[in-house]
Amino acid sequence: MGINAVASSDALPGPRRPRPLSPHLSVYRFTITMAMSIAHRISGMALYVGVLLLTWFLIATSTDAATFAVFAGFIQSLIGRLVLFAFTWALFHHLVGGIRHIIWDSGHGLEAPLRDQMAWATLIGGLALTIVVWGVGYAVR
Repeated sequence: MGINAVASSDALPGPRRPRPLSPHLSVYRFTITMAMSIAHRISGMALYVGVLLLTWFLIATSTDAATFAVFAGFIQSLIGRLVLFAFTWALFHHLVGGIRHIIWDSGHGLEAPLRDQMAWATLIGGLALTIVVWGVGYAVR
């Protein structure tokens, strides 16, 4: 009178069936939500690099003027400004993407049209916030 609670087909009598294989990436259609998932991971890695930039700034600020001049020379160069712009974008993109994930975790915005609209809003919102902050920064300067 016992119940057989077997979760695997391996314990069943007979020949073993091969396990199913996952479909290859070519089966999937590339979507905006996939792109934003990848961009969220890339922006997270960029934030680690940005922390190194912030650390360099803090160390340069706490030491002498010559050390700070090296940092200021880099950050005021074209490469330095591009790195700082990318860091600013990564910060805002990751922030907006995190808000999108909090909304999804609450069970909202998972429907097909809204899901894609929120992904586009993440992309546009991150860029818009970056441009606004840089515009205000240059206006105040």
